Amino acid sequence: MDDMLDKPVKTWATRTRRLSWDRLPLLMGIINVTPDSFSDGGHWQEPQRAVDHGRRLLDQGADLLDIGGESTRPYSHPVDVEQELKRTIPVVEGLARIPNAVISIDTAKARVAREAIAAGAEIINDVTGLTGDPDMEQVAVETGAGVCVMHMQGNPRTMQDNPQYDDVVTDIYTYLKRRQQSLTDRGIALEKIALDPGIGFGKTHEHNWELVRRIAEFHSLRSPILVGHSRKGFIKKLTGEDVHLRDLGTLAVSCYLAEQRVSILRLHEVAATRLVFRVGTAARFGFPNGKQTSY
Repeated sequence: MDDMLDKPVKTWATRTRRLSWDRLPLLMGIINVTPDSFSDGGHWQEPQRAVDHGRRLLDQGADLLDIGGESTRPYSHPVDVEQELKRTIPVVEGLARIPNAVISIDTAKARVAREAIAAGAEIINDVTGLTGDPDMEQVAVETGAGVCVMHMQGNPRTMQDNPQYDDVVTDIYTYLKRRQQSLTDRGIALEKIALDPGIGFGKTHEHNWELVRRIAEFHSLRSPILVGHSRKGFIKKLTGEDVHLRDLGTLAVSCYLAEQRVSILRLHEVAATRLVFRVGTAARFGFPNGKQTSY
């Protein structure tokens, strides 16, 4: 791999903004407007409820909001474009009215991405790495959106059948580096590209833990690293089904990822994560003299 002395980057350019962070990751709050997502399917299907949930996440300290209208849990089935638009666009429009809300659209469909950006989204978060729809790269180029390129082995219907790698970290590193190069060749600026190793997407529990353990190796790609580990099966394997315990397990992983200087964490539970980070920062760097800070 590349020189591991490279330091993590600290900015990500989106469509109209530049996001930055220092000691701790940005927190991306999850808003699934789906009936069948693995953790919170059906909770936020009604647009106003989803918008209200987004407001709560922002109040709790979310830096970004990721809105998805199609479940990508293992063995899920795709929805058509019109249904995905119906689910997501009213929520994007509602949240875009909130000052300083930074919105990501979680989609693999170019038309959904384009319309979400027109409605106010800043980022395209694509589980197919911008390869699932032949028009997606062009949408990214034309709109100037920030992009998150994720690795997935197979697709949601097949990805957990029998995932195999020679070395999971090396293989995914190579894939992300190639996608990064392909996108910059298309004219997407490097500063607009975040990379996600795709925990839970075509990986065994052992693969997922290895990715977590060695996550710092991805910093030499010189792009922000996003990790979506929240409540996933490799954590549930240790904590059991109880969502509260899975959130505690997620918090433990989040703290480790923060120590490894991961750039963005995609999470269901923002408030507890922000609180734990604030307390941890005080323990390490001292009490902030009574001032309210972000961490």
